[in-house]
Parts: sequence; C-alpha cells; structure tokens
Amino acid sequence: MFGIRYAKFEPGLYVFRYKNGKIIQEGEGLSFRYYAPTTSLVGVPTGSGDAPFMVSEISVDFQELTIQGQLTYRISDPAKTAKMLNYTINSSNLHYISDDPQRLPERLINLALVATKGAVKNLPLKQAIVSSDDVARKVHAALGQDEMVKALGVEILSVSIAAIKPTPETAKALEAETREQILKESDQAIFLRRNYAVEQERIIRESELNTEIAVENKNREIQERRMESQRLMMQKQLEMEEERLKFQILQEEKNRELVGLKTENEKTEADAKAYAFREMMKVYEGVNPEILKALANANMDPRRIMAMAFQGIADGAGKIGNLNITPDLLNTIIENRDYEEE
Repeated sequence: MFGIRYAKFEPGLYVFRYKNGKIIQEGEGLSFRYYAPTTSLVGVPTGSGDAPFMVSEISVDFQELTIQGQLTYRISDPAKTAKMLNYTINSSNLHYISDDPQRLPERLINLALVATKGAVKNLPLKQAIVSSDDVARKVHAALGQDEMVKALGVEILSVSIAAIKPTPETAKALEAETREQILKESDQAIFLRRNYAVEQERIIRESELNTEIAVENKNREIQERRMESQRLMMQKQLEMEEERLKFQILQEEKNRELVGLKTENEKTEADAKAYAFREMMKVYEGVNPEILKALANANMDPRRIMAMAFQGIADGAGKIGNLNITPDLLNTIIENRDYEEE
C-alpha cells in the first residue's frame, strides 16, 4: 500500500538493503519494512553448494581421458560476490532479476576444468587413471590460489574426482594387458610355488641324507668305541693272562725247587736207609740161615706159621705121597683168612 512493503529473509541469505545507492542495512535473516520505489535489495546465499563437472583431456602419452568430479564451495565474502555478480532481488516478488546467481557455479566449473587439465596433462595414461586423489588435491590447491576465485569472494571447501576413465577401446586394451599381466604373474606364482616345493623337497632330502650320514657316523663312532673297548678288554685279559702265566711259571719254579728239594731229601733218606740196611746185612753175613728163620718166626702168629708150613708143603709137593687135612685144620685156616680180610 502506497509502496511500503514487508520483507523477511531466511538465515543463509546475506541481504544488503540499499537506499539512494547506499547500504543502510545488511546481514542474514533480516526482516524489515521498506519503501519499494527508493529501496534496492541484494541477497547473496552464504550456504555451501555443489558444482559437478566433466572434462576430456589428453594424457602425456596422447591417450584421451574423461574426468568426472565435483567441487563444493561457499560464498565467504558476500560483498565481493555482490560486486562481481548481480544478486539484486525484485522487490515485488523477491526473485532475482538476472541470471548471475546461476553463473557463479559455471565460472567455478570453468576454473575447475582448467585446473584439472593442468593436473593431468603431464601424467601418462596408466598413472592418470589411478591418480584421482592426487588430481583432486592439485585442483583444490590451484582453485584456492586462483585470483578469480578470491575476487568472487568464494571459498572452495573441497574437490573430489569421481573417476578418470580412458576411452572404451583403450580400457579394453588395458584390461587385456592387465589380464595378460595377471596371467603371467599367476604363471610366475605357480612356477615359484613349484620351484619352492622342489627346493623344499631338496632341503628335506638333504636333511634326510645329513641325518643318515650323522647316524652312520654315530654308529661308526659307537662301533669304534666298542672295538676300542674290546681291544682294551683283550689287552687287559692278555695282561692278566701274562700275569697268570708268570705266576704259574713262578709257582712251577717253586714247585720244581720243592720237588728237587724233596727228591734230594728222599734220596738222602734212601741213601741213609740203604746204608743202615747194608750195615745191618753186614752183621747177618756170617749167621746161619736156619737161625735167621727161627728168629724171624719167633714172634709170628701161629696161623701165619701154619700158612708158611703149607707154603713149604706146596714147594715140596713132588716129594709128598699122601696128605691128610682134618676139618679142624681147615676151619683154622678159614678163620685165619676171614681175620686177614677183616
């Protein structure tokens, strides 16, 4: 009514209220009444925004790459942004009167495309497709130092590279090359595994042979020790046998000396007895034999005398005609025989 209107703005929109070309009020979330014919309103959004982008670039080895990314930004200095772009709001419907608010992401995307091309132009294909994080860091750093970004009053919050892809034909070639490399590595792994198995088998066999050699050496040492023990035992037995023989020889020598001494003594005793007998026989040389017989029979047992009588009869049997022997005489002879046997 009469050109006086009421405006209320949400937080996240930085508003400049101009009157007669001068800022009379500014800030976020403002609400006020104004006179439309003499008032201009400028609203700059300060919230963050996303700007996706895609660019085609040639790598250093002349391979085409497609790069997909996104940058996140916010207007940190609304006054600079309002000077560079037209954010004037229609006072009747509170809409922007120009397309400049939509051009800010386009300008940022163009700057991002330039920074992205600079980040990948010196990379070969294989390195570029695996360097998304490195490219994103380079683009973020480049945009953060860009004078245009600073002049627009924009802060680049982050840059992300979603994908760096070659052409489909190049991708198939890389897949084939990678597949062949994987197969080659698989064959190499199989070869290494087999070689490792053969090496382990050789080590095991060598260990077994070393064990057998060690066992044989130990057995030989045991056998040598046994032989040495037997040799020492035989040597000891030989020494003991020599000692025993020496003892026997010494004993035999003692026995021989004893026998010789005994023989000498017996010989001496026999010589003494022979001498005594010769001297006694010299005494009986001139004596009558009948007297000697009588002396010999003087103390003899009567039965022995009778036996000697029968002996005499037997000696003179050719001169005897008849001989009568009584039973009493036989009993006496038999008793005499039993007595002798007892």
